[in-house]
Amino acid sequence: MPVAALRPGDPQAVGGHRLLGRLGAGGMGVVYLALTPGGALVALKVIRAEYAADPAFRVRFRREAQALGRLGDQVAGRAGGRWLVPVTSADPEAREPWLATAYVPGPPLTDAVARYGPLPPQSVRVLGARLAEALAEVHAAGLVHRDVKPGNVLLALDGPRLIDFGIARSADATALTASDVVIGSPGHLSPEQAQAGRAERIGPPSDVFSLACVLAFASTGRRAFGTGTPAAVIYRTVHETPDLDGVPDPLLPLLTACLAKEPGARPGAEEVRAALDPGATAGDGWLPAPLPGLIAERAARVLELPVPQAPDEAHPGQLDATEVAHRPSRRRFLVLGAVAGVLGAGGGVAAWVAGRSGEGSGGGTGGQSPLPRYTIGLHADLSGAQKSFGRAQERGARLAVEQHNARADRDFDLVLQVRDDGGEPERAVETADAFAADDTVYAVVGPTTDATAVAARDRYQKALLPALIVSARDDQLSKTSDTAIFQLSPSDVSRTTPVGWYLTHVEPSRRTAVIDDRAAGRTGWISVRALTEFPPSHDVDGTTTLHTVAAGSDDFRAAVEAAIAAEADALVYTGVSAHRAALCARAVREAGFTGSCAAFEPVLGSTFLAEAEEAAEGWVFGATYMDPSASPAPKAAKAFAAAYRKRYGVDEVGPYAAEAFDALGLAAEGLRLLGRDGVERGGVTRRLRTLTYRGVCKKVSFNRTTLQLDYTPGLFLYQVKKGRARFLGQYETVT
Repeated sequence: MPVAALRPGDPQAVGGHRLLGRLGAGGMGVVYLALTPGGALVALKVIRAEYAADPAFRVRFRREAQALGRLGDQVAGRAGGRWLVPVTSADPEAREPWLATAYVPGPPLTDAVARYGPLPPQSVRVLGARLAEALAEVHAAGLVHRDVKPGNVLLALDGPRLIDFGIARSADATALTASDVVIGSPGHLSPEQAQAGRAERIGPPSDVFSLACVLAFASTGRRAFGTGTPAAVIYRTVHETPDLDGVPDPLLPLLTACLAKEPGARPGAEEVRAALDPGATAGDGWLPAPLPGLIAERAARVLELPVPQAPDEAHPGQLDATEVAHRPSRRRFLVLGAVAGVLGAGGGVAAWVAGRSGEGSGGGTGGQSPLPRYTIGLHADLSGAQKSFGRAQERGARLAVEQHNARADRDFDLVLQVRDDGGEPERAVETADAFAADDTVYAVVGPTTDATAVAARDRYQKALLPALIVSARDDQLSKTSDTAIFQLSPSDVSRTTPVGWYLTHVEPSRRTAVIDDRAAGRTGWISVRALTEFPPSHDVDGTTTLHTVAAGSDDFRAAVEAAIAAEADALVYTGVSAHRAALCARAVREAGFTGSCAAFEPVLGSTFLAEAEEAAEGWVFGATYMDPSASPAPKAAKAFAAAYRKRYGVDEVGPYAAEAFDALGLAAEGLRLLGRDGVERGGVTRRLRTLTYRGVCKKVSFNRTTLQLDYTPGLFLYQVKKGRARFLGQYETVT
């Protein structure tokens, strides 16, 4: 993983280790790149004191250290131990417990596959053989890893490394969790892990099952039991056959056997190694391009880090942050030796790295702002189908940064880093990875679309990088387990609320006809269900009638005529196509229907207005963005609209521009409350969940128990009047 510079609040040393940089940070602690007193490179994990105060957490951390130490003792000098990352030292009893393991500069398998695609068959054979060899040593030591997954496999030039024994335990040990708790990572855990009642059966065969899931992922880029909610993935793991489509034919029989539902039917780790070993030679060349170059680049960056002086090399007295050696020294050569040792059998690339050890070591830092600088990312569709939304969000975000940096009382400056995913899910994943890898980015506004937000969600959650989503409404984004995902726009399950209010309090409807456009798929179905289960009504006797239009049909006349025959007072179109909504509006006008007509945000816009023409008049729309320049808007919103029009020389404020402006303000408030020394991604994530923030659009607040956004302030109504969609206001204010 990349190495970032130490921050002012970071310690210089932990347990006698000199810290060189940051490898990563999360909600529970920080992982540093460090030097042992003897000059070896290690990854040193430090846990925050507040988590260490939890007895159960400390027990788990102590068990990880003990498991790795015991494993290291038992496999020392044996071939299989080469593929395990040994613990070098630890102090589980410290106020902030820490654990040091050998440093591996290679990327996790998840990142390699996400960026460069599935591994070729020969690489998968090497991967499987070496991981099986490592697991055989783990099992011989009387341990079960229990969390074998792509994220716990690092790719080095001489072969893979298995890491993270945080939930490892003896095969015959009693679990430290409640009997109904599932331990492991859904999608890679075994059926016996997935079924809490079978916890006593979790042994070495469970690791073999997980290994097969890893190899299937490495071969195809997909999870063997799919994606979705943990419950859905667990169900498929227990009851359904794995998806091995795309796995090379020679590997299919072995992986099928390893994925048997019953533990006793699976081969052992040593059998897996033997089956894969012929032709599975690790060493230089086992990885496809460009992975060797990536690993070498990361190793080279380690050499460019300033190396702290050892206490005996420093000036007399206490060592402070400025006492850093910048000249070649004995310790510099110890680092070089450590890097070369980590690179192992990749001799050619190791030599290339060694040749770079004198590069990039000079130069100053240049001028420095007197205030800290924090970067916020904007992840947007700037060139695809929803580029109008993305560009408006970029403008709103830039205006927020400019206004923040112009304040004389600010505590820090903001920097906006913009990345375009073109509205493509694959590019969205790459964009999220790029933001996650940049340690200077503390929050991200976006992505823009449902598809890109869902695709990038796991990347942001894994990095604990807050993603403030202002225009995507897919309800998958509002899972309470995704603590770093802030869906600031009401989800699709809330989209009927403003229309229901309008047809209950403004133009009461006793009987509402629902036009179910089957072309809308799941989104339309959500609206249909909500309107039929909770009909709009001015009294308790409100009802709905349902009228379906097939996905392949453009004829809305029959459905509209049936609605009129059912004596409907109002008609609601539940589709998401502006073109099809216009067809429906024309059919309504031609049939002579005079009641209220309504639809939802995806339909609202110039396409519907142009194609429906006079038939659009009077239609009401529920939406999740406001028009900050409209008369019912608050004064702050109107001030924003005036600044936006002046800054960009436009007549109108684009959809979601004000929402993006508020998202930047929310992020800035979270950073401000953390103070200069406590700013890191995990801390930002936690702080944002506790805020109540009043922006120009609405109040942003989260339920303290469910962590869900209070969606009510962000639901609005529009109505077409004289050929334009006019903003009516926040729905509860419309009477």
